[in-house]
Amino acid sequence: MKIAQIAPLYETVPPHYYGGTERVVSYLTEELVRQNHEVTLFASGDSVTSARLAPCCKKSLRLDNTCVDPLPHHLLMLEQVYRRAHEFDILHFHVDYLHYPLSRRHRSIHVTTLHGRLDIPDLVPLYQEYSEMPVISISDAQRLPLSWINWQGTIYHGLPADLLPFNPDGGDYLAFLGRISPEKGLEAAIAIARRTGIRLKIAAKVDKVDLHYYEGEIKPLLDGPLVEYIGEIREEQKKDFLGNALALLFPIDWEEPFGLVMIEAMACGTPVIAFARGSVPEVIRDGVSGFIVRDIEGAVQAAAQIGTLSRSGCRRYFEERFVAARMAADYLALYGKLMAEKQVPASQAAPRQHNSMIRE
Repeated sequence: MKIAQIAPLYETVPPHYYGGTERVVSYLTEELVRQNHEVTLFASGDSVTSARLAPCCKKSLRLDNTCVDPLPHHLLMLEQVYRRAHEFDILHFHVDYLHYPLSRRHRSIHVTTLHGRLDIPDLVPLYQEYSEMPVISISDAQRLPLSWINWQGTIYHGLPADLLPFNPDGGDYLAFLGRISPEKGLEAAIAIARRTGIRLKIAAKVDKVDLHYYEGEIKPLLDGPLVEYIGEIREEQKKDFLGNALALLFPIDWEEPFGLVMIEAMACGTPVIAFARGSVPEVIRDGVSGFIVRDIEGAVQAAAQIGTLSRSGCRRYFEERFVAARMAADYLALYGKLMAEKQVPASQAAPRQHNSMIRE
């Protein structure tokens, strides 16, 4: 199959630091190539891939000090994609809704994985206009604000099975990994650490938009022996940071669409203590790969019981549900369905059947 993967240009594929969408695009692309598909990756010029790279800017825009406005770069990328659209069996977009006007006006088979939050009122009129666009969710919970749009299935993220090694021993600290922003719940994580008396290590970046929040709300909480702020870490540092942890804290204060860090921790055998918001009940198996709780008190109680969970059982759960080979198989099945439907007039198309691998 000839497949185009179209990534955002903010980070390299894969990212050197933070960047969940670009990371997933990389895992999917590499697995599709491994399975002998012809894949072209439209991404920043400093991306690294075994697919054919179509560079759409010299370097990732977040780390390019000369980039003032990222939108022109993305529009030029979409022009390049559709200039070459005839070369591919399917176009797989990961750039939200930017391509919808072009996609409507071309006959190419396409699909879009929506990686972000959808509980934004501005999106309602947009999807009322572009209601025909075929889209994929990364959790069933993500769909709820726009349950009526053209969902083709839910496909959970997956990691290469050998990306993060299993650590059977773990360590004696709680880990927080990701981004410092109000919805990610770092304040709650610090409160949990102080209530339990267990050290907390924080590996997280601060975006410009969240700098005021960091300076005013988080920085004053970083003093004291129980809290250690490491800063943003690189991909190769995750195996030690997560693998050596007692548990990962994920006390989110929003409807998280997926939460890649949860499966990264589980891959290391490190269980997750998470608040029951968004995708959490779909990703964590309570009592197997972690504990799902409702508040700080529940997290404190869960931390006291974390030793009752099997780290090998946590790793097995990851291998059963969240590896890249399964993710790629799900996407290939969906590509095939879309291609088959394109060959049949709409009036003759058979009703869609439920696929146990792809949640509709």
